[in-house]
Amino acid sequence: SSGINAESTDKGKFAFTTDDYDVFEICFISRVPTNMRGGRHEVFLQTKHGVEAKNYENLGDAAKLKPLEVELKRLEDLSESIVQDFAHMRQREEEMRDTNESTNSVFSISTLFSMCCLLGLATWQVLYLR
Repeated sequence: SSGINAESTDKGKFAFTTDDYDVFEICFISRVPTNMRGGRHEVFLQTKHGVEAKNYENLGDAAKLKPLEVELKRLEDLSESIVQDFAHMRQREEEMRDTNESTNSVFSISTLFSMCCLLGLATWQVLYLR
């Protein structure tokens, strides 16, 4: 768990980097002077992740890249992100298919068992009522 503590700021950009695919919480505490309490105030939150969060202007300046090279790097990262998203979706599809197949086999076995019970009960009734 990583945290960013920005106690005494009222505006700015905050960023963190993680390799974990997880849920992150963003908390706000409203500190308003006593004479302004009860009034409306607005919080604007814009979150970015993945390729869209990367600052390519600074990357271009640091690596001394031309604007076209920076744009190509951005497109390369974007296409890599898309490939990773498709791989993740493929993995999720395989997991869901496996779950579906195991559920289907359990349901088939229970249906077969129910049919055998019903046939056994019908046979017993026919024999008993003779």
